[in-house]
Amino acid sequence: MDLTHHSAGEQLHALERGEVSSRELTTAHLERIDRHPEYNAVVTPDREGALAAAAAADERRAGGRADGPLLGLPVVVKDSLETEGLRTTCGATDLAGHIPAQDADAVARLRAAGAVILGKTNTPPMCQDLQTGNPLFGTTPNPHDPQRTAGGSSGGAAAAVAARLSPLGIGSDLAGSLRLPGHYCGVYTLRTSHGIVPTRGHIPRPPGWLSSSDMLTLGPLARSAADLDLALGVLAGPSPDDGAAWRLELPAPRRGRLHEYRIGVWADSSYCPVDSETRALLEDVCKSLRSIGAHVDETARPVDMAASDRLFQTLMFAGSSAGASPEAFAGEAAAARDLAADDRRPNAAYLRARTMPHRDWLLANEERQRLRRRWAAYFGDGGVDVLITPAAPTAAVPNQTDVPVPERYITVDGERRGYWDQTSWLNLAGPASLPAATVPAGRTADGLPMGLQIIGPYLADRTVTHVASLLAEAGCALPEAQR
Repeated sequence: MDLTHHSAGEQLHALERGEVSSRELTTAHLERIDRHPEYNAVVTPDREGALAAAAAADERRAGGRADGPLLGLPVVVKDSLETEGLRTTCGATDLAGHIPAQDADAVARLRAAGAVILGKTNTPPMCQDLQTGNPLFGTTPNPHDPQRTAGGSSGGAAAAVAARLSPLGIGSDLAGSLRLPGHYCGVYTLRTSHGIVPTRGHIPRPPGWLSSSDMLTLGPLARSAADLDLALGVLAGPSPDDGAAWRLELPAPRRGRLHEYRIGVWADSSYCPVDSETRALLEDVCKSLRSIGAHVDETARPVDMAASDRLFQTLMFAGSSAGASPEAFAGEAAAARDLAADDRRPNAAYLRARTMPHRDWLLANEERQRLRRRWAAYFGDGGVDVLITPAAPTAAVPNQTDVPVPERYITVDGERRGYWDQTSWLNLAGPASLPAATVPAGRTADGLPMGLQIIGPYLADRTVTHVASLLAEAGCALPEAQR
């Protein structure tokens, strides 16, 4: 039996029953990575470290100390998360030789839970693209079609999980960096509620920084909804600095069965129209939910999508300025001062946000808090429990790594659309700190994965993973991501 094709939970059960050792399981995954260089997903394997960790896990089990929830399980980590003694580049040539002296906090939690880190997965330079490729390691293609993108910036992790190189991956999500690759590669992902998983040790910011973006979250990629919940239990909790006094106890799922949930569905929008196959998928999901007696609301909208997206981009660009060099930032500030008041080009909005006065940021942050209140009211008593939306306008788009960014675009039902429209639906969750999952729910006529996004109330991460699991049980999503 080839356990590399099984879910993380199933692999753990095999370890617990003694059907396989961690060393055997780890070796099987390392050999699969070696046999399939075409995926180019795990760009820095740690064979020696992984086998040593696997041997230690086997010794713990043999000694009756099976005390870690991930004990002996192989896991891959996005190359934006620092790993002690193991190269961490974030796809940037300037960091080609960067070997951290300390694990990122989330990586330390994986090790404490007994996980075996197989290696690091590919990412675009400094996580700043919607596809995954860089001068150090090249491009990670979509495992289902090498002419398509795996998405970004956690494309390496999504491809690794989809291609059975690892049962579980850990990545990061700011503007859909977990969820877009999950949708394109056909795996489950969870953007956790902002603040419940420590982000120290994530690049960008530059190596050594203690802070990170105020909308960045870390989360798992897996082949089942149950595996998302398993990883959530390991990753979520106060930072080491806060752990002396704070404890995190995420609420249980809001309902017990799928038909008891109140489900909002936002299937399309004039701000970011989806293609015909995506609309048909959402229609089928609505029919299935109604057929089992679930309450479905297709009319209520928590926010104005265009206004929310503009706010998200403003806050994202403002936050990204922290990593700019003094010289680069001075140049941007000078360019922003020269902009005409009526200049509405995308680059003008970018420059204004990057260099905004602190007072303007405070006003934008106030708008963000009001946006969070609107979402809370939407999810409040008498409202809905979760919102289902498209993950993106289409399935995986053609790879454009070699195309200059200003010349890139996507095509939606024959219409040319902006390259960054790929994440407009995913950007709904970011400014409101909400948990959101993507779940594989079907395939296009060409055989490409198609996914849904599930957005839940703040801190209702277990409600999101529970609904994802129930959708799979009901046939509205794949019970396990299939390649």
